[in-house]
Amino acid sequence: MNFNYLCPVEHVLVISSPDALESAAREFAARTGGHRLFAFEAPMGAGKTTFIAALCRVLGVDALAVSSPTFALVNEYRTKDGESIYHFDFYRIETPSEALDIGFYEYIDSGNLCLMEWPGNIAGLLPEETLIVRISVSPDGTRTLRWED
Repeated sequence: MNFNYLCPVEHVLVISSPDALESAAREFAARTGGHRLFAFEAPMGAGKTTFIAALCRVLGVDALAVSSPTFALVNEYRTKDGESIYHFDFYRIETPSEALDIGFYEYIDSGNLCLMEWPGNIAGLLPEETLIVRISVSPDGTRTLRWED
């Protein structure tokens, strides 16, 4: 009997330098293809927005279109194929009701890709299928992404 389904598989992706960002984003997209809700957990300055920007470029979004939605809370990007990608930044959210006020459930129920920064501020609202991606920074500047599925 195979009981592997009981144990989640941990994935690790190391980004050794800014030059490796694009290829790391491409590999991440390939390894997480079945998911559409991503929550990026990391300390300030770890590269959440930078990685999301690289991921969006890999997915066909104009490089100049991607920016941090810190004040807007959510940005919508369009791929070259016309698909929407939603990029959230919940850093300034103080209560989950603020996320509901911007229509959070409408976004995540849209079927489109949703990339969320600072998800801890709305943890109780995240659907079970949300893929939690943790980014850590090593002393040498290397970034490591970890997730389980």
